Amino acid sequence: MSQLIRLRADAQRNRNKLIAAAQAAFAEHGLEASLDNIAKCAGVGNATLYRHFPTRQDLVAAVFIERVDENVALLERAQRHEDPWTGFTDYIRQTSRALATDRGLAELFVMGYPTLELRSVNDRAYNGMTALTERAKASGAARADLTAEDIVLLLEAVAGITRQTGTTGPAATERFLALALDGFRAEAATPAPPPISRRQLREGRRDSRARSASPRTTGRARAKRSSSQPG
Repeated sequence: MSQLIRLRADAQRNRNKLIAAAQAAFAEHGLEASLDNIAKCAGVGNATLYRHFPTRQDLVAAVFIERVDENVALLERAQRHEDPWTGFTDYIRQTSRALATDRGLAELFVMGYPTLELRSVNDRAYNGMTALTERAKASGAARADLTAEDIVLLLEAVAGITRQTGTTGPAATERFLALALDGFRAEAATPAPPPISRRQLREGRRDSRARSASPRTTGRARAKRSSSQPG
């Protein structure tokens, strides 16, 4: 019995080491970080990695579920802030800083959540963003046509800054946020185009993923055909 407990403890330690190594790798290199290197940094073999996480998506989910949960908790605290505008802007700034310092989290935010568990928590986050936005509008501080989708687009822009500016990302994000949040204020409002719906955002992401995946798929198919042809 004690041997079984020890084996289970060893397995849990290996799992924890893999998650810690993956967190660091994804933060620095993005979601396509080498799984071989993650296993090596964790001090385990590839077989151990795949025994715990059969697919890359499984590993991504294990790494980021806690981060997405933390974002929901941050939203709940922001909604309880005595000043609706401060709660609103504090949430956006803290979430943006998290994206600016973690390339993997930024990529996940833009690409979408690969597992049902992550999507479920993300739905809670979206509902929280909607409530936070409505509260800021009701206080008169935020412009009347502001929507949760506008916040999503702002955060996606921050994620894009993170992917494109490297070590300059945090400073660039702070500058961008200062300018963007001024545009969200009621006193700064000028006529804007109609808001984008959540459905439109989802369809746009799907189209973007399909377009980006198509060349890779075609390339793999061509490579397979070429390798099967006599040289």
